[in-house]
Amino acid sequence: MILTRRAAIGSAVCFGAAAGAACGVDAAVPRTPAQTSGPFYPRARPADQDADLTRVKGMRGVARGQVIRVSGQVLDRQGRAVQGARVDLWQANAAGRYDHPDDGSDAPLDPNFQGSTVLVADADGRFRFRSVKPGAYGGRTPHIHFTVTGARARLTTQMYFPGEPLNARDGLLRSASPREAVIARAIGRLEADPEALAFGWTVVL
Repeated sequence: MILTRRAAIGSAVCFGAAAGAACGVDAAVPRTPAQTSGPFYPRARPADQDADLTRVKGMRGVARGQVIRVSGQVLDRQGRAVQGARVDLWQANAAGRYDHPDDGSDAPLDPNFQGSTVLVADADGRFRFRSVKPGAYGGRTPHIHFTVTGARARLTTQMYFPGEPLNARDGLLRSASPREAVIARAIGRLEADPEALAFGWTVVL
């Protein structure tokens, strides 16, 4: 199914218990489980810090791997949108390698992959970015790291992908409670980017 951008945003926001009041449900909103930032938080950022991680300013190529689009929303515990939340995210490339001096993996780096960015949520707490699906490594299932900071709360966590074979064996994912809160939801592909896999995710601070 192909979705318009407006429909994709709505689908991304209104799913699962975490959406709470944002979808008209009068219920307490559980906080997204905190998870470790891991050892590969970026020490240096590329000059190109935008919402498209598949390209790097000054490079002609594009990142290798399956392109993804993530549409998310940041809420507080009352289900209200967190306007202006700072969304700091970083991930491995499609081969499972971080652009970090401490990552000693034999997997190749990708000079066309941005690898990290910092976004600011809009008035409805929404954010979106384009990237590649990160590769698995060292027993870890594919995931993206996030540190999300609002006016009153800060959360470091990880976002996972549905249906991954390694999900059942990843210790960090298995430790999350509720586990569903850190697994993104697959949504229909966007009209504007039909070759990208599209996911929705809600972060509750």
